[in-house]
Amino acid sequence: MAEEKESVYNIPMIKTKMVPTTGRSNRAVKEIREYVARHMKADQKDIWIDPKVNEAIWAQGRTAPPSKMRVKAVRFEDGLVEVSLPSE
Repeated sequence: MAEEKESVYNIPMIKTKMVPTTGRSNRAVKEIREYVARHMKADQKDIWIDPKVNEAIWAQGRTAPPSKMRVKAVRFEDGLVEVSLPSE
């Protein structure tokens, strides 16, 4: 039987403000990946981020990502983790 774990997280992206302005959105994506890997007990290479999450991060350009973000993470039986927006 398929066993899935689904959680909704409100991820604070504090470390993005410590990075130079031109790399903040890139750091925000890395920070989401690190947070989900830590809380879902998965490897970072097994995390798939939905393009809509990426668009939400990059919506205000590469210098001004959101300071926190609400995402839904689903871990499948084979170990893959899908990160998407909770409204989907």
